[in-house]
Amino acid sequence: MKKAVLVVSFGTSYEETRKKTIEACEKKISSELSEYDFHRAYTSNMIIRKIKKRDGIEINNPLQALDKLHEEGYEEVIVQTLHIICGEEFNKLKDQIEEYKPKFKKLILGRPLLTYIDDYKEVVEAIETQIPQMCDDEAVVFMGHGTFHESHSAYPAIEYMLRDHGINAYVGTVEGYPELDHVIKKLKADNIKTVNLMPLMLVAGDHAINDMAGDEEDSWKSMLEEEGFEIKVHLKGLGENSKIQDKFVKHAHDCIDQLKELEEIC
Repeated sequence: MKKAVLVVSFGTSYEETRKKTIEACEKKISSELSEYDFHRAYTSNMIIRKIKKRDGIEINNPLQALDKLHEEGYEEVIVQTLHIICGEEFNKLKDQIEEYKPKFKKLILGRPLLTYIDDYKEVVEAIETQIPQMCDDEAVVFMGHGTFHESHSAYPAIEYMLRDHGINAYVGTVEGYPELDHVIKKLKADNIKTVNLMPLMLVAGDHAINDMAGDEEDSWKSMLEEEGFEIKVHLKGLGENSKIQDKFVKHAHDCIDQLKELEEIC
């Protein structure tokens, strides 16, 4: 039986962070699932078009990738997402996978980084390894992408768990809740003087480079400095963290276990 693992991410047009994050996760998954042929897909058609026009590199979206796998005779396919939360992008992918299930003998979708309670706990332990030593009046502010999907609750949940773990962390989002204004209000109430800015995103791409750390007056860095905070920028996507990479590998292995269990039942 021909087997494939299809690793799906939103994608990024920033080559440097792509190699450190998306491709690092892809390589680890491919290496750990050596009996499966590796394939990739991006969910952002805008990024796919930009990379093709600029670099001449063709990357499939999930539907194109699944069509190709079907045409090439693959019967068992594990689709492992690199999305952070079970948001709009992931649920769109989930619907697409359901539509394609009749075309394959086995087709299963691996969960995003933050899904079950244990996922949150393990992600917090992974994040802890990249937190700098901080003084009492110092904190980490994470920038999440955010969503208007009901899964927006993932952001306050991960903040709560980070703080419960002893990490003086605050989580805000670019789109959705909580916004930076909410974070600033809490920072002031807690007498924080120094802020370590970090992306709570797979890649340190456009949002991290410009919206978080840029020199424009509407960047988080500039707005926090305007409010009197000393800023330290950490441009490192979650995908650079080896423990986060291991989490995605684990989610892919969970798919294999689920397929074996279904096989035994049948």
